[in-house]
Amino acid sequence: MDEETLERVRAVVTAIPPGATSTYGQVAADAGLPGRARLVGRILAEDGHDLPWHRVLRADGTCAPHIAQEQSARLRAEGVLLVDGRLPRDRR
Repeated sequence: MDEETLERVRAVVTAIPPGATSTYGQVAADAGLPGRARLVGRILAEDGHDLPWHRVLRADGTCAPHIAQEQSARLRAEGVLLVDGRLPRDRR
């Protein structure tokens, strides 16, 4: 993966403020990579340890299953309300 793509995704994710969320698809679109939500997920999984990766959710407002417990805990610590493991519809 090229450095420019990494930097664009990193910049978008870094700009998500505490207490706010985005989706993998929206991050991809904002980074100039429409339709590349899976690429964003891969970047965050491989290179996102120093980013606020927990603020990026799936399109349906849920946490990724393999990181759901930690992601939910981090979001709740920032005041994000999750109901049954997902954002309420009015917050998506």
